[in-house]
Amino acid sequence: MFKVLVSDPISDLGIQQLMDADDVTVDKNTGLSEDELVQIIGDYDALLVRSQTRVTERIMAAGKNLKVVGRAGVGVDNIDLEAATQRGIIVINAPDGNTITTCEHTFAMMMALARHIPQAYAKTIGGTWDRKTFLGVELRNKTLGVLGMGRIGSEVAKRAKAFGMNILGYDPFLTEERAEKLGIKLASVNEIIHNADFMTVHTPLTPETKHMIARPQFEVMKKGMRIINCARGGVIDEMALVEAIDEGIVAGAAFDVFESEPPAQDHPFLSHPKIIVTPHLGASTVEAQENVAIDVSEQVLHILRDEPFKNAVNMPPVPSNVMTQLQPYFSLGEKLGSFAAQVTNQAVSEIQVDYAGDLSTVDTQPLTRYILKGVLSRHLGSDVNIVNSVHLAKTRDIHLVVSQAPATKGFTNLITVTLKTQSGEEQRVAGTLLAGYGERIVRLNQFPVDVAPEAHFLLISHNDKPGIIGRVGTLLGENGVNIASMQVGRKIVGGEAIMILTVDKAVPKDVLVQLVGLPELNTAQEVVLGY
Repeated sequence: MFKVLVSDPISDLGIQQLMDADDVTVDKNTGLSEDELVQIIGDYDALLVRSQTRVTERIMAAGKNLKVVGRAGVGVDNIDLEAATQRGIIVINAPDGNTITTCEHTFAMMMALARHIPQAYAKTIGGTWDRKTFLGVELRNKTLGVLGMGRIGSEVAKRAKAFGMNILGYDPFLTEERAEKLGIKLASVNEIIHNADFMTVHTPLTPETKHMIARPQFEVMKKGMRIINCARGGVIDEMALVEAIDEGIVAGAAFDVFESEPPAQDHPFLSHPKIIVTPHLGASTVEAQENVAIDVSEQVLHILRDEPFKNAVNMPPVPSNVMTQLQPYFSLGEKLGSFAAQVTNQAVSEIQVDYAGDLSTVDTQPLTRYILKGVLSRHLGSDVNIVNSVHLAKTRDIHLVVSQAPATKGFTNLITVTLKTQSGEEQRVAGTLLAGYGERIVRLNQFPVDVAPEAHFLLISHNDKPGIIGRVGTLLGENGVNIASMQVGRKIVGGEAIMILTVDKAVPKDVLVQLVGLPELNTAQEVVLGY
């Protein structure tokens, strides 16, 4: 008989399937302190929580029989994932349970924004009958730009089509084929900024997406844009948005999230007549709260019964001999995936991973997950992990090809990651572990190199002409960018060549623009590993 402890308030309906199971006993005991949990957790096979209980390393160390921790929600910040992974405890969440709820809240905010509903309500109950001030706009025939076409963004697009809206969709992994299936038009961020009447954000907050809509975007934005954010605070520069509204560029905004929550009392969003705000209510419905509990309960039951399960957010147990052989490669694999993703400029349709040498005789599935995490994390951030990376790639119609071969072309081990796009672009990066030297990148596309995958890189393509290296060094020095190391690769004298520079800090965007303006220099890209 399996024993499940529910330590946070969860409705009986949400855990009904656990209570009805013949092989499971459920105890509901909420409001426990860490010490109290430590005293009793050793008797349980599963722990089900929401956000109140902090599942610490100490609690998991005491959970001698603990097989799974289920979070009835999306975030798992209250669970020590590393401690769970080390003890072979599976942590699961419910990423799909609030999809419809957040989608509907987005639409509610869009409608309220289009028709000035909160402002009109406040004035009416204040005793003023004002039908002239609040002239709204229809959604029909308007263009909606959706930034982020994952689960929620796709559902928003589906409903917007029913309202007669034209949809422009942006997602780093959205291909023309998938856009056609969704019945939308694939667009860039710039195309959405220039053409959309409404814009809604559904991306995670990552270094790539932080302030992706800021002053430069507002300066060229279609006048009269209306902006909705029910995703993550920080994707849109809040102060720049206020300025854009005051300048008449943006007609209004509706936000459910803030960069800092709760916002300060003097935050301009809270008093601006053209901004609607709600206190992060995207997932706050009765149905969503029950759905996430139902989803997690079902997966807990599968895990206890040793049946296939989904939505794990940490790595399931791996045979110790396989883990011992693969673990030294995990960091290298993730960095190779991240490097390849950062130098690929279009939506990825295929990820090819080739293992050679020592890695040709072992099950490399755990390592492949790290590589996929590196590729996808550039745009999905903390939403992707080593367990759900394969699933996330499939949901974005990204084809995964893995091969193993004993030949290594001179290396004891070799990992090659190739990203392919629908337009035919390919980016290939290969790496190895060298005894005494550690992780090395040994090939970029057709160029042999030898560089440690660390921190900040500048990847420069140029024509192999005298003086290029000196001009690059001089320009960087004049802008306070210190070069730590440099690698140069070429196939033939005078032909195409690359430069890989490691630098001490991030390179300002205007410096990258200046680099591209140098004679005989073709492209300059910054690559950041380990952020």
